[in-house]
Amino acid sequence: MDDHQDTPLVAVVGATGQQGGATARALLDAGARVRALVRDPAKPAARELAGAGAELVRADLTVPGSLEGAFSGVDRVFGMTTFAGDRGVAGEVADGRALADAVARAGVRHLVYSSVGGAERHTGVPHFESKRRVEEHIGSLGLPHTFLRPVFFMENLGATVEDGTVVVRLPFPGDVPLQMVAVQDIGTAAARVLLDPARVAGGSIELGGDERTGDQVAAAFGARAGLPARYEELPLSVLGGDEDMTRMFRWFTELPAYRADLAGTRALVPGVHDLAGWLESTGWAPAS
Repeated sequence: MDDHQDTPLVAVVGATGQQGGATARALLDAGARVRALVRDPAKPAARELAGAGAELVRADLTVPGSLEGAFSGVDRVFGMTTFAGDRGVAGEVADGRALADAVARAGVRHLVYSSVGGAERHTGVPHFESKRRVEEHIGSLGLPHTFLRPVFFMENLGATVEDGTVVVRLPFPGDVPLQMVAVQDIGTAAARVLLDPARVAGGSIELGGDERTGDQVAAAFGARAGLPARYEELPLSVLGGDEDMTRMFRWFTELPAYRADLAGTRALVPGVHDLAGWLESTGWAPAS
């Protein structure tokens, strides 16, 4: 018998996105069979996955009928949803339900859903609550599942250099600790669970790679650049009245906010990045 055919076939939803792409690449690196679900197979990121050995299938969560064939014969699925775009959190809930329903109809053996840290804790943050409703729907269907709940993405951090000083600005106090994780590590974690669902006991884990205050984040960027650094707290008004983002940044100050299982994440992803390691791995440098 062909050993390769004994390897589970894993479908990755949103395979050209940040998390989906990281998951698909980690699976391919592990020698897994990957079906990459994409909206546009001609997109360069999709062609790159195909070149690495993924099977491309056109699918769109907003078109539920497109999911039926996409999950045919699939053993395990990685999925995520987003509130970005005109449809907002209501669209995210609808997409999550469509995803779960299609997975259930296809008889998929395990679903790994990437949610958000704190989703189960009734945070009041709109896009955390929408993911909680998706989690609840998955649970109501009796689907074998694992919920990955990543904390703040390191990719959402940034810095500028002003008069020879690295400056980091965010709308929360500089002495508040914030847990964070690299998208690459979310993908690695997802791949390992997809290949061995027993890796996460209890069916869920809050993923995190580091915890730094705003002041410490600035110091890490400064150390990477070899320059002095400072952190500046911005007023919440810079969020332009965005209720979702305002509630999230307020929640960050309601400690403990994120509650990542840092040791569990490290066990699942032994090379998980701390902030300094992520800056080095990405080759971050101040814009010239």
